[in-house]
Amino acid sequence: MEPIVLDTSITMAWCFEDEAVPYTEELLNWCAAGTTVYVASIWPLEVTNVLLNAQKKGRVNEKQVEEFLDVLLHLPIQVEPVFSERAFQDIRKLAQAHRLTSYDAAYLELAIRRQLPLASLDGDLRKAANAAGVKLITLPQSSQP
Repeated sequence: MEPIVLDTSITMAWCFEDEAVPYTEELLNWCAAGTTVYVASIWPLEVTNVLLNAQKKGRVNEKQVEEFLDVLLHLPIQVEPVFSERAFQDIRKLAQAHRLTSYDAAYLELAIRRQLPLASLDGDLRKAANAAGVKLITLPQSSQP
């Protein structure tokens, strides 16, 4: 399987059972089978923030957080560094052009630059990817987000 780019919406569906759908579970299976996954440099911070908020709300406990992070650390996930010039230019321009947050635009920029398909549950990001000519990861219709 060729490498892919995925965003935090996919990652967090792996953590929370009520967010998991066949699409996200299949992507986790791909990763576990060795598919290389690229994520934007903000991904670890986004994941950490979601986990901290979920813990505050009692949605997960410390043990669950540690177990989930251990799973993530053992998957073939490559965190792609972002440089100031890229953030101030390419990512900002993509965010403006597609009305995205800079965070979402970072994933789109990564997919464009690496010429890789993108996996996301975020409707705005998926729409922007389509408009930018980025291939989206698709699965059988019954599994689609």
